[in-house]
Amino acid sequence: MFTDLLNQAPQANTSSLSNTLIEHKRRDLVLISALIEHPTEGLILFETGGGRDYPEVIGTPANDIFARIDYTDDHDLNHAIAKTGHNICDIKAVIMGHLHLDHAGGLKHFQGTNVPIYVHELELKHAFYTLATKSDEGKILLMALLSTERERHAFMITDQIDLCCKGVYDSSALPLDLNWQAFHGSTLELASGINLHHSPGHTPGLCILQLNLQNSGAWVFTSDQYHVEENYHASHPQGWLARDHDDWVRSHQMIKALVKRTGAKLVFGHCSSTFVNYEQAPRYYQ
Repeated sequence: MFTDLLNQAPQANTSSLSNTLIEHKRRDLVLISALIEHPTEGLILFETGGGRDYPEVIGTPANDIFARIDYTDDHDLNHAIAKTGHNICDIKAVIMGHLHLDHAGGLKHFQGTNVPIYVHELELKHAFYTLATKSDEGKILLMALLSTERERHAFMITDQIDLCCKGVYDSSALPLDLNWQAFHGSTLELASGINLHHSPGHTPGLCILQLNLQNSGAWVFTSDQYHVEENYHASHPQGWLARDHDDWVRSHQMIKALVKRTGAKLVFGHCSSTFVNYEQAPRYYQ
């Protein structure tokens, strides 16, 4: 496993009638990718991070809120893979939990390679529908974080709204000429020990990765079904970050049962406090 970058985002600090002076806290987050060396299928990559040009693509207004605060050349996807002793050119397949920019920004490395990009059909449809219609919640999400009417009014400028929308799905990260491989249904066994489970909620087509290793046992990479550990352990939904609250609850129940059955270790989508407890490249699990 390796981080693409370190981001910082606002926490949900809600005021009340009796206490309007709430401190606006921020929290460090990570963007995570994982490299799997499979005995028969070769190197398989799970998600790609936001990419070097994430701040420029997401736009200044959104990057001021979901801010990149730490990035070096080592975080580039090709350099991160090189730390494992492999080359990005040796990747045989990519699995995408979902296609938001902070997870799909590195897909451009695979243009012109014919490397298959596995993603749930509903995620692929939703991503391209969103790009065509600008109908996702990008601008709503960012507007919700602006604290005053003056700020909201100042933000109501077309090019700024366009920049905001880029923070969700972005066409530069989702080129049509990638070797898209959409799968259908609730579960896909991609290879022995590698299972994808459809877990809608955060997005309609989000999938988690269940990885069964010989020595360290089962792992579940949750993508953004859970941004941080509290979402899972406290059964705390994502609020406006979930596209469908009811779907999120159903997916949560499925994952809880899966973890109970397998004893899986959990890797959450952006939780730095749990990620630091795991080995990171060039170290690995077997």
